Amino acid sequence: MTQPYPQRRADLDWLRIGAFALLILYHCGMYYVADWGWHVKNSQTYEWLQDLMKLTNPWRMSLLFLLSGMALALARPKFSGWTLLRVRSSRLLVPLLFGMFVVVVPQVYFEARSQQLIEPGYLQFWWQYLNPNTDLLREHHSPIGLLTWNHLWFLPYLFCYSVLLLPLHGLMQRIANAAGAVPLWFFAALLIALHLWAVWTLREAFPTTHALLDDWYNHAKYGLVFVAGYLLALQRHWWATLPRWRYGFLLTALLGYMLVVLDNHDVFDGLDDASLLLQLLYSLCSVLNHWAWLGLVLAFAAQYLQQPAFDPAGKIRRYASAAILPWYVLHQTLTVVFAVALQPLQLHDGVEGMLLISLTVLGCGVGYEIIRRQPLLNWLAGGMPATRRQRPSHATQPETKTA
Repeated sequence: MTQPYPQRRADLDWLRIGAFALLILYHCGMYYVADWGWHVKNSQTYEWLQDLMKLTNPWRMSLLFLLSGMALALARPKFSGWTLLRVRSSRLLVPLLFGMFVVVVPQVYFEARSQQLIEPGYLQFWWQYLNPNTDLLREHHSPIGLLTWNHLWFLPYLFCYSVLLLPLHGLMQRIANAAGAVPLWFFAALLIALHLWAVWTLREAFPTTHALLDDWYNHAKYGLVFVAGYLLALQRHWWATLPRWRYGFLLTALLGYMLVVLDNHDVFDGLDDASLLLQLLYSLCSVLNHWAWLGLVLAFAAQYLQQPAFDPAGKIRRYASAAILPWYVLHQTLTVVFAVALQPLQLHDGVEGMLLISLTVLGCGVGYEIIRRQPLLNWLAGGMPATRRQRPSHATQPETKTA
């Protein structure tokens, strides 16, 4: 009753595609949203965008880790741990290094230019960026100089979680087997309790850095989500139960989002001086909002996205699934470059925003078409090997794109 599904799950593919597509919209929004720091900013920023972006902000990256944990669990019984470790090393670490040394450089360059910290000269800057002992922008150095992974932080986190969990597959399988009679609500309550503990003990002490070594609250949150996805994929009963909860998830998620918007408008400003019970209730609502959205998208996807009506042969899904990681590697740099390029035109922000999204999507599409035709580039950018891109959708290959 707890063995993974033998076939590829179309709903997980579509969710993964949608989650990464959302990143493009989100990062384009970061260029215009008020009060949120980013690499470059539009001259005019908008506070109302905060409400819109906070719809997905609490859970969008958690969804990627959840899907990644599920994908690893589905692949593990078909392949040895060493095989999956080798595949994930190639598909995650290689594009990470390629991104750090090549792709993200324009982000750092144009950010420094926008703050008038450096003079024009991209190639000269790139050389200094690669030099860990450079004197350029000393106050912005990490232990490895100016070298950074920026938006690619997801890759090292995912790799570390995979390395830690792969040797524990037998234990995870036994837990899933033993939990066969445990209802989904108990599993959900346990996840909420553990997340709430992390909020109270780690969030304030370890604010988000995406620097891996000191990001303990995020590790607690994303690691928990990753393990939850792994167990969910192994426990069929829980997974099959999710669609029945979809409207409950929807109601909880909408109420949670309403509270997020109210919080963004300072309705709960006096909470620091409130009783411990009220503070705990506030934190609980935040955690419920996070998990309700994750449950919502999984439940509706399981209910509706396995239908082949709009993609009968699965060609669109297979193409988009193979393109995900190269698009992810490219997209934020393209957004930054196009944003800077559009500034002198002084377009209306609405027109410019639509153009920025369109150019980013077009750039990713063209970039992927170039990448997938060049074996070396395809490997460096995390593209799927040609033999795997051509397999039919029912093949039982490992889910190792970025998940």
